[in-house]
Amino acid sequence: MLKKILIGLGVVLALLVVAAVAVPMLVPLETYKAQIAQRVEAATGRKFEIAGDVSLSVLPRLALEANAVSLSNPPGAKHPNMLELSKLEMRLALLPLLSGNLVLDSFVLTDPVINLEVNEQGRPNWQFADAEGQGPAEPQEPAEGGGPASMLRELSLGDVRLVNGRLTYLDERTGETQMVEGIDMTVSLPSLDQALRAKGALAWNGEAVELRASVAEPRALIEGGSSAVEAEIAAAPVKVAYDGTVTNAAPLSLKGRVDLDVPSVRDLAAWAGTPIADGGSGLGPLAIRGDLEMSGPKVAFTGATLKLDEMTGTGDLRLDLGGAKPSVVAALEVDRIDLNPYLPPPAEAAEEAPPAPGSPAGGGWSEEPIDLSALKAADADLTFRAGGITVREIKLGETRAKAVLKGGKLALDLVELALYDGTGKGRVTLDASGSLPALESAFTLTGLQAAPFLADAAGFDRIEGIANMTVEAATRGRSQKEMVSALDGNGRVQFLDGAIRGINLAAMVRNVSSAFLDPEARKTQKTDFAELAGTYTIADGIVTNKDLFLRSPLLRLDGAGTVDLPRRRVDYRLTPKLVASLEGQGGAEGAGGVAVPVTVKGPWDNLAFAPDLSGAAREIAKDPEKALDAVKGLVKGKESSGDGSSESKPSAKDVIRGLFGQ
Repeated sequence: MLKKILIGLGVVLALLVVAAVAVPMLVPLETYKAQIAQRVEAATGRKFEIAGDVSLSVLPRLALEANAVSLSNPPGAKHPNMLELSKLEMRLALLPLLSGNLVLDSFVLTDPVINLEVNEQGRPNWQFADAEGQGPAEPQEPAEGGGPASMLRELSLGDVRLVNGRLTYLDERTGETQMVEGIDMTVSLPSLDQALRAKGALAWNGEAVELRASVAEPRALIEGGSSAVEAEIAAAPVKVAYDGTVTNAAPLSLKGRVDLDVPSVRDLAAWAGTPIADGGSGLGPLAIRGDLEMSGPKVAFTGATLKLDEMTGTGDLRLDLGGAKPSVVAALEVDRIDLNPYLPPPAEAAEEAPPAPGSPAGGGWSEEPIDLSALKAADADLTFRAGGITVREIKLGETRAKAVLKGGKLALDLVELALYDGTGKGRVTLDASGSLPALESAFTLTGLQAAPFLADAAGFDRIEGIANMTVEAATRGRSQKEMVSALDGNGRVQFLDGAIRGINLAAMVRNVSSAFLDPEARKTQKTDFAELAGTYTIADGIVTNKDLFLRSPLLRLDGAGTVDLPRRRVDYRLTPKLVASLEGQGGAEGAGGVAVPVTVKGPWDNLAFAPDLSGAAREIAKDPEKALDAVKGLVKGKESSGDGSSESKPSAKDVIRGLFGQ
């Protein structure tokens, strides 16, 4: 019985061998080519052609070789073909298929050329139509219990390679063109229960790129489970690596570690086709490391460390792409930020021509439209902390801020601000939800060292002392110039225990010529004070003050005037008085004295001080004896000098002559 069975099996095997040898010889190869072309065209709606030779064998393995293979593009595309292959080679073990195992000994694509295009209507060429061209082919739902895992019990990949490939991308809407050349890829998979490994290389924008990936448990991943996955992309401008798990379920999810190393951000941007033209010398080395977790449209990057140039920091980022617009929640903490390397060099001040009569001065404010459209692109909740910040000449200490962006409206709260030995807090709201950008701000600054702060912030070096300031302001406009011209608000400023540099008001009262006409004296002159304070309002960019006062031993000062922000000019009138009192802050308001008005005018970076002589004459003419009494209280009586000479107390005439430098 056994002998008969063996004989029967031998006959069957012999028939199979004969069929395997005879069938390829009896069936014309053109029949294979025509049938393959028909099947592909039915599935894609595109012309499929094998223009070269085709060879087919069945035993000992199913082997197919096709040359000069192409798949056409839709009508109107720039390239006639979407896919071209100089050679396709496939060798498949035949007998394992009888038991549901796929053993692919060889699958090689030589010189593949893939041309991807998007037409002017936004339709991509990889969106296939059916054979009648009635629109995209609908994907077929797998039968119940179907899928790759149910069709195959085993899968083995031997020599699977892509050799010297080229990929081009063209977007007809924008004219953008990209090309990847020299694509080589090798895939190895001994079995579904052993690791899948892939490695390859390509060239893009003149740089060689290496690719590497591995999947520890291919079977688990195919069956909808999880597997450890490693992937790396390395090129001279950038290296990024992922080490974690991937879960092939709905939705697809990732969880693992990400490392990003960029030797130069500027070089990377140039390589990517978006060179950074503006800015200084910054944007050099960048390194980011953190834990990535993604599930569908939700992405979290936590425990992150950041190093950019000389700055280091830590942070977390959560991103939700599932809504109508992206939503971002992030926190960043850095040791110190120096923004100067990332800012363009300050423009050299151009020499301005004098404005025509009746026309406003340019003022140097930009008329370029302010583009705030980016505020409408996402919603965000951001927190920030820095040990210190440097912007141009301004130096900040410990800084904490919180920013909330929603519906195109950004609210920035400065929770903590340390600057110039003082503290501050404030809020800025930038509203881009409407057609006209709007800005509101409110700040309180306490205990600042005024001289370095004003010098760094505004190039103004005329005030010393401890500064306390409050300001509330609001404006609207499409450019910087419009916003400055529409600025409204109010505030208060106070300087304690300081000085006004560049003028000695007390000396001016005693001798006008030395106070105003001697340029060398002006370099060292100053007016000390115990308090300098006042309130102000802002209307259409014009700052108006009516209650400025200065209190100092032997001197009182009142002032009023305007600061024209659009034109960057000052028009002020100060009225100092010498008083017979050594009290400073809190001194008697009604102390008698001689008033000599002073005008302060000109651009705020080059103020000019001058006496109002007619105003001084009117003050003295009102009550010359009162003025004389005030000066007598400051001038010593007749005293003997070292050489035996003596001086008499001044008369009213002497005071008037001295006042006007006579």
